Amino acid sequence: MSGTPGIWRDFTRRLLRNRLAAAGGAIIVFFFLVSALPALFSSHPPNRIDIVHILRAPSAEHPLGTDDLGRDVLARMAHGARISLSVGFVAVGIAIAIGLVVGLLAGYYGGWVDAVLMRFVDMMLCFPAFFLILSVIAFIGPSIWNIMIIIGLTGWMGVARLVRAETLSLKERDFVAAARAQGAGDGRIVFRHILPNTLAPILVAATLGVAGAILTESALSFLGIGVQPPTPSWGNILTAGKDNIEFAWWLSFFPGLAILVTVLGYNLLGEGIRDAADPRLKGR
Repeated sequence: MSGTPGIWRDFTRRLLRNRLAAAGGAIIVFFFLVSALPALFSSHPPNRIDIVHILRAPSAEHPLGTDDLGRDVLARMAHGARISLSVGFVAVGIAIAIGLVVGLLAGYYGGWVDAVLMRFVDMMLCFPAFFLILSVIAFIGPSIWNIMIIIGLTGWMGVARLVRAETLSLKERDFVAAARAQGAGDGRIVFRHILPNTLAPILVAATLGVAGAILTESALSFLGIGVQPPTPSWGNILTAGKDNIEFAWWLSFFPGLAILVTVLGYNLLGEGIRDAADPRLKGR
């Protein structure tokens, strides 16, 4: 493990040289700033109704126009960015935590532990994730926290299989055998030697998972069973755009563009992390 700092230093250097990953990182940082400091981008309250300015096209006063209640679209999108990004990060955090535990246990112990856990993973993969989420929300009701938890609980299987595959390979390495010969217990071997070497592929999965979670939340909100009004999210802003698409194009265009660019940013960064973690994959 003495070479780990050097490995991470090389990884960081390769990642910073990747222009597409840098572009993806810049997009992510921009939307972080929007979500953290929405007042810098719009001085209008996101839920203030103004019947005088209903469905106004983009202008100097309202750069992205107004919706069917006269609310400023830019203000709602800036505050909605916080909701969408929060859902993505919390959901992926839950998925990574569950996938790590299942994958490490299955890969390290093998045998019946591996068989039982992987059959459970296979069973979970048989269910279409989006329809499973729809069914659960129909029973427990839509809310921000319910959506975060449900997306996380239905998105850990890929992480578990990835971590298991990495663990199966790593536990046969010489440094693990050396640690075991020195009397290290299972916990020390897993957390000090195996887990740090699985972080790069996990980081790739987490980055791409955030993009998927944002898309899922937007789809649920668009269908009316995600984040509930008046709380703004990119998905429920799109719903208002659908109802007025013939004469208020900006209500669909700008939220859709924000979702597209954000997901693209996370995908670019994820691909860059993958290439930096294993340069042999570049160009395939």
